Amino acid sequence: MHKVFISYYHKDDQWDRDRFEKQFGHLFISKSVKPGDIDSELSTNYIKKLIQEGYISGSSVVIVLVGKKTRCRKHVDWEISAGLNSKVRGYSGLIGILLPDFPLSADGKYKYDDIPARLADNVKTRFAKIYPWNWLCAYESRLTDAIETAFDDRVTKSGKIDNSRKQLGRNLCD
Repeated sequence: MHKVFISYYHKDDQWDRDRFEKQFGHLFISKSVKPGDIDSELSTNYIKKLIQEGYISGSSVVIVLVGKKTRCRKHVDWEISAGLNSKVRGYSGLIGILLPDFPLSADGKYKYDDIPARLADNVKTRFAKIYPWNWLCAYESRLTDAIETAFDDRVTKSGKIDNSRKQLGRNLCD
């Protein structure tokens, strides 16, 4: 069973995150930050350090639950960056799951500009993969396979990791 860190926008997507963990939590060991775990009044550098060393350092896969405003959130960016930072403790695999309320085009596609930029960078290099919630979560085996693939890719595709983007210094939207 893999150790998984779930990254998401706490304010808007907590319900989906809780539903995800309730439905699929038996498939992985959760290493995620829960509401109230980290005081938002702490310094930026200290929060980054807590995220990296206290949560992500023990995970092998980072799953980003992507809602309407996830792309704007600095903590989500920091969490993705920490998962892609080999200096922390090796790379994590990376998966994006588009939540049911995510704005897809009429033909069911997403735009790179609507997902976190660092996640988009790694989808473009083919290190990370994006899945729509309704497809991935329809069968447990699909999620299990996606986690296993991301776990393997952290080694076999580590040369495709793009973590060159400067980390967000502030949230880009409310």
